[in-house]
Amino acid sequence: MLKIEKLYKAYGKQVVLRDLSLAIAPSEIYGLLGSNGAGKTTTINILCNLLKADSGVIQINDRPISEQTKYLIGVATQETLLYRTLTCAENLRFFARLYGLRGVRLRQQVQACLEAVGLGQRTGQTAETLSGGMQRRLSLAIALVHQPKLLILDEPTTGLDIEARYELWELIRQLQRQGITVLLTTHLLEEAERLCDRIGILKQGQILAEGTLTELRQLIPAQEIILVQTQEEERAIARARQLGFHPRHYGNELAFWLPQSLDLKDILARFDGIAIDAISRQPVRLEHVYLEVMRRGKG
Repeated sequence: MLKIEKLYKAYGKQVVLRDLSLAIAPSEIYGLLGSNGAGKTTTINILCNLLKADSGVIQINDRPISEQTKYLIGVATQETLLYRTLTCAENLRFFARLYGLRGVRLRQQVQACLEAVGLGQRTGQTAETLSGGMQRRLSLAIALVHQPKLLILDEPTTGLDIEARYELWELIRQLQRQGITVLLTTHLLEEAERLCDRIGILKQGQILAEGTLTELRQLIPAQEIILVQTQEEERAIARARQLGFHPRHYGNELAFWLPQSLDLKDILARFDGIAIDAISRQPVRLEHVYLEVMRRGKG
């Protein structure tokens, strides 16, 4: 569906994208992760033909990127770009006309898109009276009104409460089941874990790691991770290294990578003689992979 090869973009001496390459299959949800300034927004702007790359190749649905490929793409930005005093239907009609929809097709698409995002009963309600979650749904409907092949979602659930977030996640899954390909950018790693078929971790315009969640977890040689609270941190780290446990700090938390799963008694026995105030166990998560990839990619 989407193929990017060696995309390069710089502003003067500041390189934003460094030979960025990735491919997204039809009906796939691909998560693009990275900190602010990693190059996510620049990539989206180039895909939408709003910005020109210095070099590289982009194909959407086997077609080189051009003015015409804009119609293959739907975008829901982080900020809800709605006309607040217009109704849901009026918002959709406005954007549908920008894509050349007229007459019966326009009316059908407006109603179909509102139904698809669960706003079929709110066609006459103004955007400003909708909840944050419903405004996100309306933004999705606008992105879908011209029936794109590729849907770009930029931080789609930022600022939403947990209930609205879960509802939007299910809506995204429904769109995937309908055959829509999704490129998702997010800072919420749980969101990427739950939604994405594959994930790319972007830093300074380069993909440092890419794969399914299972494949990315293999980058950390651990069966599980334990978090330890102790006043004898140096002794605990020295003991862990003797045991073959890799120490890491996640913020102020001391963690150890365990090469095999152990029960709590076995873990405590291995730290016998060291005062352990608290200990907890957790599986290897995307957040651990992300932090490790960023750590290895320093420089």
